Amino acid sequence: TPECGECKFCKSGKTNLCQAIRTTQGKGLMPDGTSRFSYKGETIYHYMGTSTFSEYTIVPEIALAKIQKEAPMDKVCLLACGLTTGIGSVLNTAKVEPGSTVAIFGLGGVGLGAVQGAVLAGASRIIGVDGNPDKFEMAKQFGVTECVNPNDYDAPIQEVIAEMTDGGVDYSFECIGNVNVMRAALECCHKGWGESVIIGVAPAGAEIATRPFQLVTGRVWKGSAFGGVKGRTELPGYVDRYMKGEIKIDEMVTQTITLDEINKGFDDMHAGRVIRSVILY
Repeated sequence: TPECGECKFCKSGKTNLCQAIRTTQGKGLMPDGTSRFSYKGETIYHYMGTSTFSEYTIVPEIALAKIQKEAPMDKVCLLACGLTTGIGSVLNTAKVEPGSTVAIFGLGGVGLGAVQGAVLAGASRIIGVDGNPDKFEMAKQFGVTECVNPNDYDAPIQEVIAEMTDGGVDYSFECIGNVNVMRAALECCHKGWGESVIIGVAPAGAEIATRPFQLVTGRVWKGSAFGGVKGRTELPGYVDRYMKGEIKIDEMVTQTITLDEINKGFDDMHAGRVIRSVILY
């Protein structure tokens, strides 16, 4: 996320969602309304303000973060989105306290980031929820204390977790982008104080639903983008924590590929064969 420090959002101190370049970024353009890319005279538009599926790219100055030179780019690149999103959602958005019970739905790259955040926060119990049991061994290496496969139960997974945890977890994190799972993540939270954070991005037009009584009785439902982390002033600190050994990144890189192999990388991702693929130019 960019960070101009001047827009209403930045000055509020309440969010990392800088709005300085949102309008042009959404059109695939630089802040001055132009594209800096072309191929054989034809304009190519910028993608998500980064366009990182290219050997060289151009981004606005307010979207650049200065990090220590010693940091290996083929590793810390994962901090540019998914991993930071997961960790930050736990530390910044939910502010999980030591001793908390946490459930994390989805054990992919973002989910394992949330697991690391829960470990850093001192959570005493970290429940990983995923329909692919092949992910469980790796999840435990990152700090998950127990794994649950919803397909192993006849009862709704929120009921299973509530029974496992004497009424529900203190915090849950939805890292998939499935509206049904979002509901389950909320409803597995403890009555009176449980808090669920939506991290996964659902398909356009999708809507979430639950019984209002779930919220009336004290549960909190909220969302997080990039883990609430500010791109220029806070992201470099995550790089520092990696360099100190506090954040695991190397273990999340399943494979490195060339740009010509990008479709294979997507296939591996969709099949659940990798945590993260890194493109080397």
